[in-house]
Amino acid sequence: MLKKEQLSFKKEIAPYEKSNLKASIWQLVNTLIPLVALWYLAYLSLSVSYFLTIALAICASGFVIRTFIIFHDCCHGSFFKNRTANEIVGTIAGVLTFVPYLQWKATHSIHHATSSNLDKRGIGDVWVMTIEEYISATPWQRLVYRVYRNPFVMFGLGPIFIFLFSYRLNRKEAKRRERINTYITNTAIVVAYGLMCWAIGWQAFLMIQGTMFYVSGALGIWLFYVQHQFEDSYFENEEDWDYVKAAMDGSSYYKLPKILQWLTGNIGFHHVHHFSPRIPNYYLEELHDTKAPLQNVQTITLATSLKSLRFRLWDEQGKRFVSFRDIRHLVIKPAIDLK
Repeated sequence: MLKKEQLSFKKEIAPYEKSNLKASIWQLVNTLIPLVALWYLAYLSLSVSYFLTIALAICASGFVIRTFIIFHDCCHGSFFKNRTANEIVGTIAGVLTFVPYLQWKATHSIHHATSSNLDKRGIGDVWVMTIEEYISATPWQRLVYRVYRNPFVMFGLGPIFIFLFSYRLNRKEAKRRERINTYITNTAIVVAYGLMCWAIGWQAFLMIQGTMFYVSGALGIWLFYVQHQFEDSYFENEEDWDYVKAAMDGSSYYKLPKILQWLTGNIGFHHVHHFSPRIPNYYLEELHDTKAPLQNVQTITLATSLKSLRFRLWDEQGKRFVSFRDIRHLVIKPAIDLK
């Protein structure tokens, strides 16, 4: 879009940037009540079948993701009009999802301000190396990057490292208020889940909560990963970077089956969200469906999104993601030239 078109379009979508109290409260109800109910049913099923318990816990993990979307909207100040309400609900949702509210709010705002900017990588995003950077890297740096980008590490160990350990620590740049919020979140997690272990036994708790934690964490990382790591994405250096292009071309429309779209709080309309983070999740689909400029974007499905697993490096010349296999000859060539 041209600058004038952008300004005109921003005026068009302005009504969608205001939260609806009834819609927000209803989303809390249809998310938290099923989450608690499924947790309780999973507990009752322990005397029937462990397989049934795991199945119910996996279903509950979908509502953990939906809870995280509420948390996410609170961080953007889009779930409620009132800042304090966003902070209270966001902090509580953060305890349920193991994420400190103010810490994540700070890093995620940086992600939105720098998404797809090659000169401002490293905070709130997935580590991406360009081909040139990878070729110039030391063997050790390449190994670390390959391990990081390995699906078994990113989606297998990632949930444990990020949600259980990384989010328990404050950032070096964190101010006093953010640090206190992290301490409150950590304390609430220890107390709440400690009491649950005492009430039902740590083995039962671990089977139910552990399954929910791991499955929701892995799927959450996948959602964040896949919506920026598609083949013809958008990355530019600072001088050529454009916020609107980063939103429209660097974020995908992840077209999911309706039940998954509902459980993930419409986050598949990621380009709409990046275009205007102030839009509550319950308006994203309507805005996409009624505004033509938002429909001309990269669309991925469950099937096509699996291809993103092989995309590891950004090709600055070709403007696309490539695999390690695609550039193998470039990595080997310098060693041959030296002989």
